[in-house]
Amino acid sequence: MINWREIKTVLLDMDGTLLDLHFDNYFWLEHLPRRFAELNDIPETEAQSSLMQKTEAQQGHLNWYCLDYWSQELSLDITALKREIKHLIKFRPHVESFLEELQATDHRVVLVTNAHRGSLDLKLEQVHLAKYLDRIISSHDFKLPKENPDFWRHVQEIEPFDPETTLLIDDSEPVLRSAKAFGIKHLLTILLPDSQKPRRNRQDADQDIKEIDHFNEIFPSNDKRI
Repeated sequence: MINWREIKTVLLDMDGTLLDLHFDNYFWLEHLPRRFAELNDIPETEAQSSLMQKTEAQQGHLNWYCLDYWSQELSLDITALKREIKHLIKFRPHVESFLEELQATDHRVVLVTNAHRGSLDLKLEQVHLAKYLDRIISSHDFKLPKENPDFWRHVQEIEPFDPETTLLIDDSEPVLRSAKAFGIKHLLTILLPDSQKPRRNRQDADQDIKEIDHFNEIFPSNDKRI
């Protein structure tokens, strides 16, 4: 699936790619509505409906990922509420072994995430991820989400990479299409981002975007061409 001899730089998403998306889905769909209802003394169904309207209005925009925005919008300390369920922050299967192999094969490994720095810092406290990375980039640094092709131009300015020899792994189809529009050649998506949900069905999938369930399918050590 991947010719590792062609890859020099590996760009990695965090939530749903390296980390189990169950934490984020559970927080936004269950924990936050419950705590929002408790703190505002309203029914949980009302809280869920209100939050759904607010979040859907920001989907695809930087505010959707911004903890500062949601803390102000909801008059809540979102980071503190996330800490209440921090035990759910976990690696996806085979991630650490995959990252260890990338280190052994001297690939440049860069985290590119839409996560707000508050969320990013919390997750880095919970899992030993930073030690595997050469650089960490948040879209909030550029005030552009990864869904915007200009995001990749900004990344390239501070982390020079050749799109022809770069691999991006992400669970988001809009993000991968954005990277493709910029010119990144090697694209891979995750079909099981949330351990508690079924495998994603990629209807009308872009054939340039390959897919895997878990990282053990693409270990560099599996590629006999190296």
